[in-house]
Amino acid sequence: MSSTLTEATDPYCLRQGESADLLRGHPWRRFVALGDSVVQGMCESTPGYPDVQWADRIAAELAAVRPELAYLNLGRSGLRAHEVRATQLAPALAFGPDLALVVCGGNDAFRSRYDADSVDAELTAMIVALQQGGSDVITVGMFDVSHSPAVPQAARAGLGERMRRLSSHTAALADRLGTLHVNLTDHPLTADPTLYSTDGRHGSARSDAIATAETLRRLSPTRPSPPR
Repeated sequence: MSSTLTEATDPYCLRQGESADLLRGHPWRRFVALGDSVVQGMCESTPGYPDVQWADRIAAELAAVRPELAYLNLGRSGLRAHEVRATQLAPALAFGPDLALVVCGGNDAFRSRYDADSVDAELTAMIVALQQGGSDVITVGMFDVSHSPAVPQAARAGLGERMRRLSSHTAALADRLGTLHVNLTDHPLTADPTLYSTDGRHGSARSDAIATAETLRRLSPTRPSPPR
């Protein structure tokens, strides 16, 4: 990949005017984001890509169509799934969202004793509560950070297996509960080192730009909504 690549020329990012076309007529007025550092925004700067975090990008694109959009980002670094539910679900519901992004479990999967069923239960509780409160819910299978050059070679296989298990479990929940699911784990660039930060845990500004494009394409009102 050329070192002169920018968001404007990146074939995996939004084209000029694409966001407006995708979101034209979208119904959402109150957007809340729950989760860990991925939601809070910890991406590493990348030359040629604006230093704007993923959830903030989504909110900005939604607001470009509906300027009255209200946005609340509750994400906090380091939280495991049960901590996200315990600290963020109540304020999220109090906000009265009609669209919610829920991303967590990555910090659980970084642990060798990752309990997939426990994370599933926490995600299910949050998704169902938000849906019952009148919100559409976005779930995500994240890029596989085990491909980061900063992850020690000896840790890659185990971490990759756990990250993909988290992704597959989340996809199954999405199918069962009817969320708007974004699958980044199987993205063609998931093994590209330019998507990852030098800390071995987070993404780059390029990964956030690509994740934004994939999320907006999933949110487009021209796509059929999943059944509830």
